[in-house]
Amino acid sequence: MITVALIVSLTDRIRSDYTTGMIIRNISDAKAELSHLVEQVLQGESVIINRAGKPVVRLIPYIGKTQKRKLGVLAGKIKMLAGFDDLPDDIAESFGIK
Repeated sequence: MITVALIVSLTDRIRSDYTTGMIIRNISDAKAELSHLVEQVLQGESVIINRAGKPVVRLIPYIGKTQKRKLGVLAGKIKMLAGFDDLPDDIAESFGIK
């Protein structure tokens, strides 16, 4: 009985994947196969994670900057006015500075 239920469950999952064109998993299954789902996303697949049968998360590939930030790009372009660091007396008192 358990084997039959498992096969039916897997068949239903595969069928839903093909009809919707995306991979759909519940949270428990997604935790168990996270590495595989990440690989699928990197290959262009859509992955939806459900909770209680409702979609709550969509996995997408991270597309970030590939260049390292350069330090000192704004050097000499930003000026602080005199007294920038001075706190008004009432605020300084509330912090116990004066």
